[in-house]
Amino acid sequence: MISQQPANGKAPETPVSSLPHFDVLPPLSLYIHIPWCIRKCPYCDFYSHEKTSVLPENEYLKVLRRDLELSLPLIENRKISSIFIGGGTPSLFSAGGIDKLLSFVRELLPVLPDAEISLEANPGTFEAGKFQSYRRSGINRLSIGVQSFTQERLHELGRIHDADEARAAVETAGHYFDNFNLDLMYGLPFQTLDQLKDDVSIALSYKPAHLSFYQLTIEPNTYYFKHPPVLPDEDAIDEMQTWIETSTAATGYEHYEVSAYARSGRQCLHNRNYWLFGDYLGIGAAAHSKITLPDQRIIRQMRLRNPHLYMQGIKQGIPLEEQFEVPVSDLGFEFMLNALRLTDGFSPALFRERTGLPLSVIDEGLARAAHLGLLHISPLHIRPTELGKRFLNDLQQIFLPD
Repeated sequence: MISQQPANGKAPETPVSSLPHFDVLPPLSLYIHIPWCIRKCPYCDFYSHEKTSVLPENEYLKVLRRDLELSLPLIENRKISSIFIGGGTPSLFSAGGIDKLLSFVRELLPVLPDAEISLEANPGTFEAGKFQSYRRSGINRLSIGVQSFTQERLHELGRIHDADEARAAVETAGHYFDNFNLDLMYGLPFQTLDQLKDDVSIALSYKPAHLSFYQLTIEPNTYYFKHPPVLPDEDAIDEMQTWIETSTAATGYEHYEVSAYARSGRQCLHNRNYWLFGDYLGIGAAAHSKITLPDQRIIRQMRLRNPHLYMQGIKQGIPLEEQFEVPVSDLGFEFMLNALRLTDGFSPALFRERTGLPLSVIDEGLARAAHLGLLHISPLHIRPTELGKRFLNDLQQIFLPD
């Protein structure tokens, strides 16, 4: 653990003397949540629901359109810089359904011509014809939930696809998309370093534009939380992390965020907008939004989580489970919580631009983090040091308000 922190682990709160003021509103992304999957994985704590009958695709698309229409006054014709269709397993929807979805999005919103438009897909739902149609509809980036190319590890993870289907899915993606991401997990039950090396080597052989590596963590409300599997120890995890970083760097990937690696010019623009405290509108069951309003307030929203209740709520004009204004005192922490995930950090000017506040509101936290060797600060850039990346949670907590 890092020493020399205050007793409560927080920096003394700097009084905020004025309300936020934004000279320009942040970039705006659109997130669309499709909550169904074929089977709930034992480690998954996302808002997803097993498909138990025919998907209500047409009804859900109508509800998504209505949700978007209800949200338009919040965003006042702001341009959309990226779209991400996530889940669940969005690739369970038909090619025609995704085409209809993107058609009404473009009808209702000014989507930038070069917007990144991503779709999450799982190997067990890959069909070449379907993905060719997705490409024609405007999807220009795929994110594929491979998790592992090892049959035993896929079985332990409860995935619906096998190792051969994982390879076939990536080959199909590479045929239709030059910009695709592979999601892989490590620290899996009974996983060895050699097995991890095999997974990484296979993934690299397909030359994806982007790779995401996630350490398996046991979350509440999952099967694994009730029935914990045998996981590799901390030393083995450290070896795996080192191997991932070394092998990706040697093949031209930049480790630009905690879990993300990309070839030059292929960073995920949608996720970067999250990490740099941009705005995003989320529609669909359980979707979250963060919106900066013209009156200088920042609000957060969460849609109703249960798909059936969400669809009922939309029809009644009540889609939200929660909405609140972000307190001014929390803005510095929320910005740092996201931006410190980036290897290159951020510019001091961006803090002012995205929070509407002067950098001085977090001066004491910055000084403490620099003193502990967790943060590198210059007039042009603020970024975590190697020690700061290693103890990222400690670094982020320094900026918690009292």
